[in-house]
Amino acid sequence: MTSTTMRDAFFDRLYQLAWNDRRIMVVAADMGAPSLDKFRRDLSTQFLNVGIAEQTMVTIATGLALSGKKVYTYAIMPFATLRCYEAIKVNIALMNIAVTIVGVGTGFSYDDSGPTHHSTEDLSVMRALPNMTIYCPSDSLMAARFADLTYNLNSPCYVRLDRKVLPAVDRKDYDLSSGYRFLLNGENGCLLATGNMAPQALKVARKLHQAGIRVSVVDIFRLKPLQEKAFVEIAKKAGWVATLEEHLLAGGLGSAIIELLTDHQLRVPVKRFGVEDRYLYEYGGRNHIQNMCGLSPEVITMEIKKWVKDLRF
Repeated sequence: MTSTTMRDAFFDRLYQLAWNDRRIMVVAADMGAPSLDKFRRDLSTQFLNVGIAEQTMVTIATGLALSGKKVYTYAIMPFATLRCYEAIKVNIALMNIAVTIVGVGTGFSYDDSGPTHHSTEDLSVMRALPNMTIYCPSDSLMAARFADLTYNLNSPCYVRLDRKVLPAVDRKDYDLSSGYRFLLNGENGCLLATGNMAPQALKVARKLHQAGIRVSVVDIFRLKPLQEKAFVEIAKKAGWVATLEEHLLAGGLGSAIIELLTDHQLRVPVKRFGVEDRYLYEYGGRNHIQNMCGLSPEVITMEIKKWVKDLRF
């Protein structure tokens, strides 16, 4: 599983579930994958490829769900969300229809395809939809568990999958219902990360530890709804919080945390690490693009050290 992409981990597990529940349907938009080939070959009546027609994908999925099917849509992330956003709003979110939208390619996963395939706005727009639950796994082990989790949901859901094979972050057992997990405990601050930035946060924490700053690391895998009381307590205990995301700063994880703390009138310093207000046209691999955005562990560590030094508690 640790050498499997999130997409294949998720759909391999869904394939197992689909053998026992013929209500499960996968509706794809012109996307292939080894794990989807099994659906096409062995469960052909439970798989439908609509071609490059994402709004049609959403409309068909809604009709299937209304007829009693457990429906999953699938496409590259910008096309799974933004290209058919109004259809998702009206057909799924507005009517609170239990369809799971699966998108692959968080952040700069498609580093070889340019800004048309980068997904740095999806969290902002999908967070704005009432009734929508949002999940973002940090490794393939978690992605596989999300197949079972979404199978048991009776409301709209959006799952953000990374394209790359990411290292297993933590093999310990943890409760998915909480929406987050502690990867590290420390008393001098807290790093809140999501998706592929969770392993980055662990690298940052180790570097900070060498500088005498012991921080907690929290992997947030359910981005909506957040566990409000839990994160208020985490922030209170930490004293300061830094958020890490491979997403635009506008409307992403950092914005969600600031909104939450402000609503609870909690004055805790927050520093956000993400993508500034720009599109990235550069190539050279994901690490190179992250470096350009200030998202490398080295840059994040340096910025946090300077920021913490200047804080007045």
